[in-house]
Amino acid sequence: MAGDIIDVRDAEFGGQVLRADGPVLVDFTAHWCAPCRALTPALEALATANKDRMKVTRLDIDENPETAQTYGIRSVPTLLLFKQGRVVGQIVGAQPRQKLEGAVEKFLQAP
Repeated sequence: MAGDIIDVRDAEFGGQVLRADGPVLVDFTAHWCAPCRALTPALEALATANKDRMKVTRLDIDENPETAQTYGIRSVPTLLLFKQGRVVGQIVGAQPRQKLEGAVEKFLQAP
């Protein structure tokens, strides 16, 4: 685990994400992905700033292909936003920190 980001695996996905008490942001990533690594500082900042409002998790698609396949992840980084076990938002590709912050804020304020 790096900072406030929680690393999850296929076996833990249901408990950590689908049955989570609050909103969850899942970063589908891979160790070889340079844009994923570039996104990490922004995600860590979001995780720390919003730790009382949402959970931020990271799932390596190479080590956890089952979950990646279930959600149709075809490129990384892909961020999925979950509420009550359902996908309610998606961000594909490395995005500037301000765009991520805006998307997360909108996500957190939605019913």
